[in-house]
Amino acid sequence: MAYFESQRELLLLEKEEDLRFYKHIIESVPVTRRRAEGLTWYPIAIRGEEAGYGDYLIVEAERTTHHDISHQLRFGASAAIFSNHDPANHRLEGIIIHQEENRLKLSLKADELPEWVRDGKLGIDLLFDDNSYEEMFRALKAAAERLAAHDKDNLIKVLTGISQPTFDMGADISAVSTLPLNTSQQEAVARILQADNLAVVHGPPGTGKTTTIVQAVRLLVRQNYGQVLVVAPSNAAVDLLSEKLADLGLNVLRIGNPARVSEKLISLSLDNKVSQHAQAKRIRSLKKQANEFRNMAHKYKRNFGKAEREQRKALFEESRRIMKEVGNTERYIIDDLVSNAEVITATLVGASHYTIRNLSYSTVVIDEAGQALEPACWIPLLKAQKAVFAGDYHQLPPTVKSQAAADGGLYNTLMEKVTGMYPGAVTLLREQYRMHHKIMHYSNHYFYEGQLMAHNSVAEHTLLPGDQPLCFIDTAGCGFEEQTEGTSLSNPEEAGLLWKHLAMLMEEVTAGGLSFTAGFPSVAVISPYKRQVAHLKAALEDVHSLQPYIPYITVNTIDSFQGQERDIVYISMVRSNSEAAIGFLSDIRRMNVAMTRARKKLVIIGDSATLSRSAFYSGLIAYAETTDAYQSAWELMDI
Repeated sequence: MAYFESQRELLLLEKEEDLRFYKHIIESVPVTRRRAEGLTWYPIAIRGEEAGYGDYLIVEAERTTHHDISHQLRFGASAAIFSNHDPANHRLEGIIIHQEENRLKLSLKADELPEWVRDGKLGIDLLFDDNSYEEMFRALKAAAERLAAHDKDNLIKVLTGISQPTFDMGADISAVSTLPLNTSQQEAVARILQADNLAVVHGPPGTGKTTTIVQAVRLLVRQNYGQVLVVAPSNAAVDLLSEKLADLGLNVLRIGNPARVSEKLISLSLDNKVSQHAQAKRIRSLKKQANEFRNMAHKYKRNFGKAEREQRKALFEESRRIMKEVGNTERYIIDDLVSNAEVITATLVGASHYTIRNLSYSTVVIDEAGQALEPACWIPLLKAQKAVFAGDYHQLPPTVKSQAAADGGLYNTLMEKVTGMYPGAVTLLREQYRMHHKIMHYSNHYFYEGQLMAHNSVAEHTLLPGDQPLCFIDTAGCGFEEQTEGTSLSNPEEAGLLWKHLAMLMEEVTAGGLSFTAGFPSVAVISPYKRQVAHLKAALEDVHSLQPYIPYITVNTIDSFQGQERDIVYISMVRSNSEAAIGFLSDIRRMNVAMTRARKKLVIIGDSATLSRSAFYSGLIAYAETTDAYQSAWELMDI
């Protein structure tokens, strides 16, 4: 069908651009930069190895330095062990089957590690994620085929605009009024229960979207709507939902490794539940036997005759036979765990994991749907009768590397499409519990047509009595020119001004009586540009007066901060040039995310002469002026 063919072509453009970028990084970028980009662990140490299924060997590796660098090596990703002695030829590829903090397990197609692992330092490179693309292409093809075959399942027709969504107005929603939710949240849950095939929960920042979703899932399960699949684009979102669903007493099965290590999350993971199963003792015994046979085989090295070769082969084959028995037992355990789970949680691509690939569900809930690539959404959607989209398409869009794909519409999420087609299926959560009404005001009117309200508990809360919750510091005319560094930008002088302002604010806060032991405000310093974040972190170390407050300060990119909040938020805008070029600041959804992280105080530092060519930023600066929240940087220069 034309709809899915268009999606396939856009996805192909994205894959080609992604692959081009990956080849450039791997082939031409030194290991230290790959490590800094989060694509490589280096150096690593091999901490153990054991028999895997079939011809596979499982190796446990640990990164021994640079633990503070965030990385992209995750469960299910393809990766390769390499030696710095000859990285082009000394490489062994596999799949990450477990990742926790600074350790991971890699499944390799080999009986044993090659001799070169003893030559030089070892590292692990993240490989191109071909598997995720293949799963998306497979889902698009299956959706097109089902649509062409006039499949009885109406969900695909609704999501592609062929059929209208329907609602059972006789559905039992009596329990909704007993939920600890506000009016709009209860409306959203009721709409989910009534929906035959589609419901959308539009959750602006601070409106309790996650709370609403978990209560809706609980009612779906308790009212016997069937097993529910809950998915999201990011592991962090899946982790949060998994924990909160389990807190409500639901039997949750988390597919894939949690990104955040906590006792509760680990207890929900498939790996942990398999290890706690009644049959797990038998698996451990069989694995021990298999490894003993492998160890015996390893005793035969290079110089041996035919008889020794045959004995070595027989030992490896016996190890494989035992591991096949382990696999059969594990499949029995997994089937038992999956069939008894009330809720299964996974990432979008994780919904195709072999343990749940062929399952179907009454309902699939897609959280962070405003950030989800449409082709990835079709992976879980094909498994359900009803879809619930939850998110906010006025915040960060999906990550799209290909400009051609973005221009062609890959930026447009399925959530945004169905919201435009079927406003009757959408419930807007209207009450926010995060920020002062002055911080909320501009985003509320620009993005949400003024429909949001600040709850009484937060509407007037400030750091100190009489404190101004919003401040725009204008650097126009100060000569703080942006600097290009590689593919990113920085503004060191703006960074210095920011720390100077924060230091003065911290003096006020401590003078106001807030102590380190109780109620001291948390601080986020964020910027759109990675190089500015690097400058901010480096400059912070040199600000003596801020050293006592460092435990309360977080510095990161805007994109890394979605979903989080702090009492105080500083935004370093960076852009300052005579051409009034603002680059990807023109995607104002990023700024909506940034401004709505603050609870009690928001400070934006930027050059009005550069920013105000944009209607959005011009309006923001005008709002600051009308609320007595505007300040020229010149006022701070001589302090």
